[in-house]
Amino acid sequence: MAPVPELSKTRILFVLGGPGSGKGTQCDKIVEKYGFTHLSTGDLLRDEVASGSERGKQLTAIMEKGDLVPLETVLTLLKEAMLKKAATSKGFLIDGYPRELDQGKRFEADVAPVECVLYFEVKDETMKTRLLKRAETSGRVDDNEETIVKRLKTFHNLTQPVIDYYAKQNKVCTIVAEGTVDEIFVHVVKFLDTKK
Repeated sequence: MAPVPELSKTRILFVLGGPGSGKGTQCDKIVEKYGFTHLSTGDLLRDEVASGSERGKQLTAIMEKGDLVPLETVLTLLKEAMLKKAATSKGFLIDGYPRELDQGKRFEADVAPVECVLYFEVKDETMKTRLLKRAETSGRVDDNEETIVKRLKTFHNLTQPVIDYYAKQNKVCTIVAEGTVDEIFVHVVKFLDTKK
């Protein structure tokens, strides 16, 4: 695959943080203030699962084990979603992607270049507490203590090389996301306003 011409001049930000880091909530606030399109790989995957398609059934089995979904599947879902919004979006927040370095490299080779990575840094204990609280109402198959521990370990093992890779290119903004939603957003705004 080659880069997509319709996306070549589009602002694209990867948004990373462990499960329960609050990245989805912050993305919602960025969309409201800046007019970006928020694409969560998790939401795209869950929508595919909910569709009842054959691909959705395969994804269910993978997600229930806490494993990562194959790169090609995620890349295809992302590209389809971005092309639907390309003409009207002020930019894209790609939430929860890339989970591993090859995904980031493949995205830039096959879709479009990335402006920067917003990394929401949170202690594991904080993320675990947030996820267990969310589990009370979410109904998500991956919001249970055993799977949460595995998801955190997987996140750290695979995502740290992504952070390191983009940091070498001066493309990472680390946001310490331990405070309230509004306190964290102040730091996000400060960063985004300098990137305009």
